[in-house]
Amino acid sequence: MNRRAGLLAILLAAFALPAVGFAQDMSQGDKAPKVDTAAQAHQKDVAAEVNAGWTKPPVEEKLSTTRHQIRVGGKSLTYLAQAGTLTIRDENAKPTASVFYVAYTLGDKPDPHRPVTFFYNGGPGSATVWLHMGSFGPMRVQTKDPETIAPAPYDFAPNPDTLLGKTDLVFVDAVGAGYSRPLGDAKGKDFWGVDEDADAFAKAIIRYLSKFDRWNSPKFIFGESYGTTRSGALAYQLEDRGAQLNGVIILSSILNYGRRQPGYDENYIAYIPTYAAAAWYHDKVENKPASLADYVEEARKFAREVYAPALAKGDTISTDEKHSVAMALSKLIGIRAEFIEQANLRVSLNAFRKELLRDRRKTIGRFDARYTGVDPDATGDRPEYDPSGTAITGAFISAFRNYIGTSLNYKTDMPYLVSARVAKEFDWNWKHKAPGSNYPQLAPDVAIDLGAAMRIDPHLKLLSLNGYYDMATPFFGTEYDIHHMMLEPAQKANIEFRYYPSGHMVYLNPDALHQLRLDLDAWYDEVLRASRAASGSR
Repeated sequence: MNRRAGLLAILLAAFALPAVGFAQDMSQGDKAPKVDTAAQAHQKDVAAEVNAGWTKPPVEEKLSTTRHQIRVGGKSLTYLAQAGTLTIRDENAKPTASVFYVAYTLGDKPDPHRPVTFFYNGGPGSATVWLHMGSFGPMRVQTKDPETIAPAPYDFAPNPDTLLGKTDLVFVDAVGAGYSRPLGDAKGKDFWGVDEDADAFAKAIIRYLSKFDRWNSPKFIFGESYGTTRSGALAYQLEDRGAQLNGVIILSSILNYGRRQPGYDENYIAYIPTYAAAAWYHDKVENKPASLADYVEEARKFAREVYAPALAKGDTISTDEKHSVAMALSKLIGIRAEFIEQANLRVSLNAFRKELLRDRRKTIGRFDARYTGVDPDATGDRPEYDPSGTAITGAFISAFRNYIGTSLNYKTDMPYLVSARVAKEFDWNWKHKAPGSNYPQLAPDVAIDLGAAMRIDPHLKLLSLNGYYDMATPFFGTEYDIHHMMLEPAQKANIEFRYYPSGHMVYLNPDALHQLRLDLDAWYDEVLRASRAASGSR
């Protein structure tokens, strides 16, 4: 491995999330989230079992089908829940992995013409327990905002904001996570990489479409966090294999890891509007405006027109300009101008999380800047932990383990893995071969893939969902990447953005979840109407 490749591998590994806790996008040097000792002990037992090779996934596809009925918004919904496995194969039809999923289909039997949406979390290496238990399924863990969920018994109840009335839902676990496992001679490393992972998901989705006669259904993919990285590559792979998508939905996105490399300023620029949102929320802004959206727009303008040009000058910036920019930035993001100048105008995420409320002896969350924590040392240079990363883990995992065995009647002796990272050989391959490129990228930029997919299919729609307080995947960075896909006006018209007063997992905020569901209802209607018009069908 050459020196540059080695540096990039270390950098990308630094974004790796611990096996317990949020398995979303990668951390910038945070310590592992605090978890209870029982959870730690269980995870060690699971890791030992997995690494000893005791677990045996099924080659023959399993399926448990149960019928359910819930009342949502005064209406009764009857649906099927299907928990099972999909066996994916190589080009010689040899089984390579057993992929676990839970599907919810409206009515007494699946409708081959109804929309179907495939959901997955990120990590990389995460199970899809977070979206499954917290977002749009017919049942969800009831959360308050922003609060740590109290210990059991947990409130797991019908979801008034389920999307089941609009689309069938399929929640899919990555290979090595959940109940998904390699088969036969295949190893985890065969699936643990940007391109390897996208290939596995493409095969699993295509297998589902064939197994359940859903090829003529309007098809959507919904990724969260690293799941959006997967979606960029996956959208192109599905289009390339003839599984034409109607829409791609990305929540809390990271499409381009290249801008996180040392020596590049784009990531500092991307954080400015999110820093401003955090300062606004915690009342660290003088003459605080009433509108968060307006304040964020002011921060966008400053970042583009003042901050970015200043950083572009590097060491040639004058002392006077450096001081002027620091003063203006201080007013915008609520931390001392002297601190900003000492950081050469480049305030890292961990430094900001520690500095913003240092005078109150508090830190703020990375997944959600509204959460606050307390460190034993208020003089440190980074938070001890992420207070927004410990809020829901116990409730979500416990609810799932009870629900899958009792309500969905799925029986297995295999442990449910929150993350593939329990495997001692886990090592994500970050190399990515983008469409049209002769050389693999050492840090993936799947906005290239997504742009290619949208050029190939002029009907493909993209919806970007963002939390204002998400400090793991800042929305301004997502905007930058999407606005650099080099699309023509007709293709750019297929892109929409939505923003919510929440964090990385927007759906944890009940009010934001409700608005999110209303926005998705309207978006699905719009996309399906456009699809019918394009095909000439009613």
